[in-house]
Amino acid sequence: MLISCSAALKAGAQDLEYAVELGAMGGPAFYMGDAKLNGFYQNVTMAGGAMGRYNINPRMALKFDAGFGSIKGDATKEDNKFPATKGQEWSFNHSLVDVGCQYELNFWGYGTGNGYKGHKRLVPYIQMGLGFTYCNDDLTMNIPLGFGIKYKLKKRLNVGLDWTMRLSMSDKLDGIEDPYRIKSGFMKNKDSYSWTMFYISYDLCPKYRKCNN
Repeated sequence: MLISCSAALKAGAQDLEYAVELGAMGGPAFYMGDAKLNGFYQNVTMAGGAMGRYNINPRMALKFDAGFGSIKGDATKEDNKFPATKGQEWSFNHSLVDVGCQYELNFWGYGTGNGYKGHKRLVPYIQMGLGFTYCNDDLTMNIPLGFGIKYKLKKRLNVGLDWTMRLSMSDKLDGIEDPYRIKSGFMKNKDSYSWTMFYISYDLCPKYRKCNN
């Protein structure tokens, strides 16, 4: 990558596309599971971390992120009743670490609007991927699904808003497993959490582009 970056910098001061973005992210998070089966943005906590993006082309990218946050809930505030022995006194507040990769598909080509290419500075996108969650002494996989919007503030500076629901493969993140005595299965009766991330990133490693003339 360093060799590619060095070679590309010799291409001159033309309006280049960049292969890599690095940045920071942060924003609100919420949990959905046995203690909160529905209700977006309730029991909100904060999360943050670092992100990087490899731009395959102006329409597609791979985003890598590593973040730290928490999830919390309180069964005493819910109307549902648990048959498990812990009953309604159950509450929790657990730290969480998340690392993952998402494939992004932009609705239009993302860029500064280079002539006939018609790139847009403001572009919405959809995403899905695969990640890992460590929470409550449990390491599990998760499937992030979501969407976002990105804006090229300057030629090498990007800002965006990114939302994902991270569907874990575990029912232990909140500290209680199968409280309704319903056996968990793949993507059934599992804990999940959502991150809404505001991010800022900087472009690195310009791509070498041959002249079409």
